[in-house]
Amino acid sequence: MSTLSWRPLSDEDLPALTHLASRCLERDGGLPLLATDELLRQLFRSGPSIGGWDETGELIAAASAFRDGSGRRAVTGLVHPSTRSQGLAAELLKWCRDHFGESPLRVVVETTSPESERFFADIGLRRTFAEHVMRHPLVDIPRVARPPGLQVYPWTEDTVGLFHTAFIQSFATRPGFTNTPKDVWVAQTAEDEGFRPELSRVALDSGGRVAGFVTISDNWIDQVGVVPPWRGRGLGAHLVVRSLRSARKAGWTESWLAVNVDNPAHDLYLRLGYVDAGLRARYEEARP
Repeated sequence: MSTLSWRPLSDEDLPALTHLASRCLERDGGLPLLATDELLRQLFRSGPSIGGWDETGELIAAASAFRDGSGRRAVTGLVHPSTRSQGLAAELLKWCRDHFGESPLRVVVETTSPESERFFADIGLRRTFAEHVMRHPLVDIPRVARPPGLQVYPWTEDTVGLFHTAFIQSFATRPGFTNTPKDVWVAQTAEDEGFRPELSRVALDSGGRVAGFVTISDNWIDQVGVVPPWRGRGLGAHLVVRSLRSARKAGWTESWLAVNVDNPAHDLYLRLGYVDAGLRARYEEARP
């Protein structure tokens, strides 16, 4: 490999990984959670890994092979912005291929750059998924009235079933949608360490039928959904700005969300004051 000093990563390298991830996020944007111990451990400490260190002892590049949340094998990597276009990505790719076997590569990246996009395209990987990561500074929050005939309620033992129904009805027609059973979905949502039930809301019409919902985790808007009969009436915008005002009142200084690059809601979030803060993406090698 290059003149860097290469060795497997250990838990003692987490501060150096945090520094490297932070530099990449500062340059390119992306998922801010990338620079946390929890996600770095998942990506770089749950399988074989490699790190490249310069003569001053700074971690300049890193890669790993791991299993994602669904159990599928994947690889990931980071290259310090100061050393882009010097062949390090190709060296990391070779290491990844050596540790991935004959299967087509799956690449997980939580921060992307124009250089990485070109690199993946040049080596024949296609982008299979991408999300805009968006940030709201919670300074200027527009007001969007709640559509007439609706009431909203927080997440409680009595309303969790309504939240699940709203989830199903909002996303059932989305490609790749999985009809997650109520108990599983509720557990997955409520067991998130940062879940904020007091800020999450479900909207009901006068007959008690679900119209939409929003769930909040830490300072993230996690899920927003509107059932088909209520789309185009401003309910989604109302749920978002209501959440932003509640977040600011709770002392937050910013709010985050992620939205698929093909989702027209991206334009709505821009109008509501969110700004793009990078991309996270997945790439796959075409099968022979």
